[in-house]
Amino acid sequence: MPLPPRIEIENEHSTNTAHSVSSILLTSNNYQQQQQQENTLSQLNPEYPLPKQEPLQGKVENLQQHKALETSDFWPPKGQKLQQDDMNQLTVGSVNQLTVNSISSEYSSTTNIDEYINRLLDAGYSSKVSKTLCLRHSEVTAICRAVMDIFLSQPSLLELSPPVKVVGDTHGQYTDLIRLFEMGGFPPSANYLFLGDYVDRGKQSLETILLLFCYKIKYPENFFLLRGNHECANVTKVYGFYDECKRRLSAKMWRTFVDVFNTLPIAALVAGKIFCVHGGLSPSLHSMDEIRNIQRPTDVPDYGLLNDLLWSDPAEIEGDWEDNERGVSYVFGKKVINEFLSKFDLDLVCRAHMVVEDGYEFFANRSLVTVFSAPNYCGEFDNFGAIMSVNEELLCSFELLTPADHPLAKERLKQNKISNGNINSNNNKR
Repeated sequence: MPLPPRIEIENEHSTNTAHSVSSILLTSNNYQQQQQQENTLSQLNPEYPLPKQEPLQGKVENLQQHKALETSDFWPPKGQKLQQDDMNQLTVGSVNQLTVNSISSEYSSTTNIDEYINRLLDAGYSSKVSKTLCLRHSEVTAICRAVMDIFLSQPSLLELSPPVKVVGDTHGQYTDLIRLFEMGGFPPSANYLFLGDYVDRGKQSLETILLLFCYKIKYPENFFLLRGNHECANVTKVYGFYDECKRRLSAKMWRTFVDVFNTLPIAALVAGKIFCVHGGLSPSLHSMDEIRNIQRPTDVPDYGLLNDLLWSDPAEIEGDWEDNERGVSYVFGKKVINEFLSKFDLDLVCRAHMVVEDGYEFFANRSLVTVFSAPNYCGEFDNFGAIMSVNEELLCSFELLTPADHPLAKERLKQNKISNGNINSNNNKR
């Protein structure tokens, strides 16, 4: 097995950014990228249209997926009904087109994605959390519908080319997300891959997920979001996001976000050598095509491949697999990781899902790394946050984010608020 990527560590004040505005999304033999839906994206992104790609050919034939669409807040579009015969011929492209038709007139007055980003960034530099969201209900809905189109147009298993910065859990710690972009570079000065768990626990899950959605809309082929175990109805109902939506928007809006979560991609391959996922490995994973073939939208099942990819953990165990103390999925040992890397000709597994003191932590002789990006998690752990940067030579380096109550972090935030009174007007030049 090849040696794992080399490691370098940088501090919060590093300026190492990988400038790229060209697409890093690769087109594999098993998947042709869906043609972007111009009517939706041009409403929100003034730089659209993007270069056209060949459309995805293939039916959405899974009955469970049809039912998920039928119960979605987005389906059927207002003023339209689908006959059962039409549902049997439903393609991903037709889902997108009908969604486009349903929102094009209703949201034509809220069309500037840059304005949304600026408002969200303003909220990030505010000294306190506002009781009201900086975006209107209709604007949030338009963002959700547009980003849902994009997620469905891209594969369940993303295949990306470096350079890219990999980010772990953020959990509604919005001020820390802004600091993360200050450290790593605001899009599009760097390509990003987030590993999930954007909501719950933190105070500003709405701002966190909406800023990420906006960047996905503006830079759909340079900014990527995977699904975490918290991006589902059952978990968000318990750990804070539902309550925040109900308090600051509405319970119905929470359902809209869940519909979008059900379309998020599951895993990513960087240069065909680094396997990125939120949780970990699965005893049900025998081929990468099994991830590619996960049909979306889908909820997270109680067991099986998708559940394991979002919930499993590495552990120092004698055997291969054991029950997870979380009460969901499994833990897996070094042997499982080494066999997985050898079978798929990979160098490294990169995952999140677990708070670690230094923001990153290696396992099994550096064959697996955990990246966690929410510093001082829940105000209790005093941990660092980290970003893993992967360059064109697959050199992996780590940039560290200090806890928000650290004196260095407080001083830097104060300086930014003073020197960047209108920081949002030029944030896209970073």
